[in-house]
Amino acid sequence: MPNDPAMSTNRLISEKSPYLLQHAHNPVDWYPWSKTAFEKAKKEDKPVLLSVGYSTCHWCHVMAHESFEDEKIAKIINDHFIAIKVDREERPDIDHIYMTATTSMTGQGGWPLTVFLTPQGDPFYGGTYFPPYAKWGSIGFADLLNSIANEWKLNRENILSSSRSITETLREKVPGTFFAIAKNVPGTFLDSAFQQMKGQFDATNGGFGSAPKFPMGHNLSFLLRYFKSYHQTEALSMVEKTLTAMGHGGIWDHLGGGFHRYSTDQNWHVPHFEKMLYDQALLSRAYLEAYQVTFSIDRHSEASGRRISIQYEQIARGILDYVLSNMTDAQGGFYSAEDADSQEGPGGHLKEGAFYVFSQSEIEAALGKSDSAVFNYCYGVLPQGNAAFDPHQEFKGKNILYRAHSSKEAAEEFHRQEDEIKGILKAGKSKLLELRSLRPRPYKDDKVLCDWNGLMIASFAFAGRVLGDTKFAQAAQKAADFILGHMMQDSRLLHRWRDKDAGIAATLEDYAFFIYGLLEVHEATFLDKYLDAAQVLTDGMIEHFADQSGGFYMTANDAESLIFRAKEVYDGALPSGNSVAALILLKLYALTQKDIYKIQVEALFGYFAHSVSQAPFAHCFFLSALDWHLQGPLEITLQGAADDPTIVKMLKILHKYFIPSKAVKFVPALSRAQAHICFRGTCKPPIVSVEVFESMISPSFFQRGG
Repeated sequence: MPNDPAMSTNRLISEKSPYLLQHAHNPVDWYPWSKTAFEKAKKEDKPVLLSVGYSTCHWCHVMAHESFEDEKIAKIINDHFIAIKVDREERPDIDHIYMTATTSMTGQGGWPLTVFLTPQGDPFYGGTYFPPYAKWGSIGFADLLNSIANEWKLNRENILSSSRSITETLREKVPGTFFAIAKNVPGTFLDSAFQQMKGQFDATNGGFGSAPKFPMGHNLSFLLRYFKSYHQTEALSMVEKTLTAMGHGGIWDHLGGGFHRYSTDQNWHVPHFEKMLYDQALLSRAYLEAYQVTFSIDRHSEASGRRISIQYEQIARGILDYVLSNMTDAQGGFYSAEDADSQEGPGGHLKEGAFYVFSQSEIEAALGKSDSAVFNYCYGVLPQGNAAFDPHQEFKGKNILYRAHSSKEAAEEFHRQEDEIKGILKAGKSKLLELRSLRPRPYKDDKVLCDWNGLMIASFAFAGRVLGDTKFAQAAQKAADFILGHMMQDSRLLHRWRDKDAGIAATLEDYAFFIYGLLEVHEATFLDKYLDAAQVLTDGMIEHFADQSGGFYMTANDAESLIFRAKEVYDGALPSGNSVAALILLKLYALTQKDIYKIQVEALFGYFAHSVSQAPFAHCFFLSALDWHLQGPLEITLQGAADDPTIVKMLKILHKYFIPSKAVKFVPALSRAQAHICFRGTCKPPIVSVEVFESMISPSFFQRGG
């Protein structure tokens, strides 16, 4: 989002955050989050206006244009408040605290987040987007500012008392130890989550609940684990229905790959066009796991199973190729997001989805009359536009590509061979992609975040193994090396890198997600440096983030002191740091047999057990880790030369099957290639036969009870 250089400049001009830089020319006298800002608030006896958002947030842009660029509203802010602007992606700790406060006060949250604080940082009023002046039944932002300024002058003690009460309530909400720390946490949590998901499942369209629909990849990954562990075929059916519907819908970019943020309708058709890195990471993993499952289980015919698997493989590759081509820094790190809004042509107005949508006439001009008829039939293109849900008339006369008909249906409709139809569609997509490339691209947030990169690294490394594609494994390795080389200081991780500068203290999510990525890269390369780095960082995570009662705080013990120290296990759009920490501790214990990892993970499960039991569906990544804990890992050690044909074949077989709870080691040796398999405390004799090895790790082996 370009700034207007003719406008005034404020303190944000020195920041690295793209979001803060978007506001660097506002007439508002913005401060970044700092002691200086709060000291000024105390000195001038003013409340603090805290505004939190991120660079690709549509309504953040709207509020910025309507209110923060407005001279009159800026004057009210500057006269009566100390204004602080925070990028939620740079400071997830601050965002978490004040989002929790706002949802406690109002019952809802979102971005832009607008919170009023005392000079001590205690919140006393909050909300999200406010129009500049009263409309839609909402108070105008100008009126709200004047009202709060007046209340601060006349009813100061009531505000201070209320703010202290809110802060104290927030501190009390940090989960406590409700269950005694035990070796096992009830497996019924998994059953309860599955039943809740069944109750919310949309059997017609896939996904859960109604509009808007979010593509939560880690929820689908949990269902695949539940299917494997408990042979519940309905769980697999829910995943397949959802992944297929999403891949057919407009939420999937049929031309350039990658998933948009969410669907505004129930049918996955009309998306919010923003693209987030973490969605690509979590969804590519879910599609790859579904590829493994559907390829290896029995179907009506081998051809049927293979056809289903190929669909998932193609989408997974499309996600990863999109990230490589559009979201990867030359040094290997992955960028954060692409905006939903873009210009309707050079110099045009910003509009939701402008880069992605087409009129029927544009398609006909690009493809020709005959081929466009086939393309339009398959992708639901209509003369008047096809956005069935368009309350703001943003897509009038425009088409959001979705798969309305299959190649087989088109072949019957147009009396052609299916291969010919596929050729027309492939050529049509190529031509439209070229046409689209001439348009102004959406704004790209090019900061590299350690935590989101950790998730993406894990998925690339996993893809490299599952698909046998070295470019994906190499991308994972390069990104991991980038973070190890550029985003560490004094053996501690840093959260953000941008414009050759790394900074901001890492949170629990940075440690847990990046360690997760390192362990996946180690399994893809068997290079000791990645396992060694994972152990060093995990030991640091325990030292600086662990609570002696169990689990981990969001911030380190030497981090900036905020109004309370958050401790979260809820798996939202992203899994929680504690959920991923549980998984990496389990995997590290299986790989190293170091008791500290076992002790920490058992304490974590015990600490959060009560919280998870209250809403299992809201903790799906946690439950995936719990599934590993309850099932016990399959421990596999391969011994021999790395290029030995037997070792190569065993690895290929190992990656073919969906075995989420496994720990794989490779021991270089001059002896005959062999595999050692241990499961639930029982080790099998050494295996030298590829056929025997496959029979021992196949789904039927586990269904027989191992």
